[in-house]
Amino acid sequence: MELRIDRLTKQYKNKIAVDRISLSLGTGVYGLLGANGAGKTTLLRMICGVLKPTGGTVTFQGYDVATETYRSMLGYLPQDFGYYPNFTGMDFLVYLGLLKGLSRAQATSRSRELLALVGLEEMGRKKIRTYSGGIRQRLGIAQALLNRPQLLVLDEPTAGLDPRERVRFRNLIARMGEENVVILSTHIVSDVEQIADKILLMKEGQLIYNGDCASLAEPLEEFCMKRLGEEAPDV
Repeated sequence: MELRIDRLTKQYKNKIAVDRISLSLGTGVYGLLGANGAGKTTLLRMICGVLKPTGGTVTFQGYDVATETYRSMLGYLPQDFGYYPNFTGMDFLVYLGLLKGLSRAQATSRSRELLALVGLEEMGRKKIRTYSGGIRQRLGIAQALLNRPQLLVLDEPTAGLDPRERVRFRNLIARMGEENVVILSTHIVSDVEQIADKILLMKEGQLIYNGDCASLAEPLEEFCMKRLGEEAPDV
């Protein structure tokens, strides 16, 4: 299993948001770190086909990011995912499952399974407009898993989660990374320190570190501070 990124670039007028990044990612969990404005979200949006690059290519299992086959293998949680406030959580997941090509029976069964997985069995019957930010985030994690993705991209997925839910989420992602490619972007160093197989560190649109967390000579937070030349991502 391989995600291949080749000289991926995104330029906005006089600003280069992502600068010729090349990567080859196999099965495992990859923690993407960097200060605000480093280009993390722009990179992830290009990997997910939401944003068209200025240059370079993205392929997964040999399929280009623009193809339907690529999209069928992808699960994505953006920083702010769209939802319908008058839908219940269950209705929302079933609706997205149908859009992803599942039959109604498959979508219903999978939605129940995922609501249980993220601890929302009861809340799944209530309208999303009544959800707190943390509960909406858990629903967002569930929708990213609907199609059993082989490539899972999560942008700030633990925002708003309480400590217990963050532990539940980390355990889930660790399991997902055993057989799939998982990219996790976050400001919370502890979220990736415990589960990431590799750390990807971005600064000013460039990838300045790609390596094992275990091989670092100092704790990850201190390493980030040195390489970024500023405050580390929030702990």
